Amino acid sequence: MMEERMYSVEEVAERLGLHVRTVRGYIRSGRLKAVRIGKQYRIAPADLEALTGRPSAAGLARMEVSSIVQVEGIDRTAADRLGTLVLAGTNTGGDPARPLRVQTVHDPERNRLKIVILGGAAATAEILRLLEAVLGEVTGEEAGGA
Repeated sequence: MMEERMYSVEEVAERLGLHVRTVRGYIRSGRLKAVRIGKQYRIAPADLEALTGRPSAAGLARMEVSSIVQVEGIDRTAADRLGTLVLAGTNTGGDPARPLRVQTVHDPERNRLKIVILGGAAATAEILRLLEAVLGEVTGEEAGGA
């Protein structure tokens, strides 16, 4: 009595956009867990999830971008303002099903701010453009005023 549907190598290859030989190679190397039934392999949905890091019923592959932005020469007040701006930028627009995750860390001894951004490529790119615009303006003002 089987509780869950098992996938064939061909079905896994089609779902992942891979060649059947590639999937078989994953099975032989142990990267993808499978059960051999007769001459064919069967893959449990949980094992497919373990390989992809996403639920097997999710359909298309999803991508996540990890970015770390380091800003030098920034005091605590400016770091707080910049952090607030970035957080406000992440909360406006974007895909509510895939929100950006942002964390800021300020090192007061080195006057350094690190901003960690995790999320979709397009939303991350928007935040990076925002940072570049803001930091470019600040740098331009400082250079012009010196």
